[in-house]
Amino acid sequence: MEVILLDKIGRLGGLGDKVKVRNGYARNYLLPLKKAVLATKENLAKFEAERAQYEAKIAAELKAAQDRAAKLAEVATLEIAAQAGDEGKLFGSVGTRDIAEAATEAGVEVHKSEVRLPDGVLRSVGQYDIEIQLHPDVKVKVVVSIVPEK
Repeated sequence: MEVILLDKIGRLGGLGDKVKVRNGYARNYLLPLKKAVLATKENLAKFEAERAQYEAKIAAELKAAQDRAAKLAEVATLEIAAQAGDEGKLFGSVGTRDIAEAATEAGVEVHKSEVRLPDGVLRSVGQYDIEIQLHPDVKVKVVVSIVPEK
């Protein structure tokens, strides 16, 4: 199925690209979330007429993400208190939700889907460099410090 992208989609393309995707991906994700429209002559003409609006929307989203990234960079470390044993092993783990909540408490709203933990959840006390992807083009490194609860 051929679609015209209305937003930048990672590993697929950018605004206005005409791409061929699987039917299910288009029907279940791209079309309902209004990230793409079917590639017909009518939709192509409509897209070209409204291209400036889409570009302005994407620029505004990028600017908002860059502002959030600047605020997040000002926060030196995100400190998370968790129950831990004598050897530094946590009773449980610290995941994306915990990191997002700590960032939100620090004054920058972060969703758990924006936190990247390539090695999985954190299971011991210490400091970790975590990447937060606020936008496909905006990534921020943050230090997460896990300390034992008193």
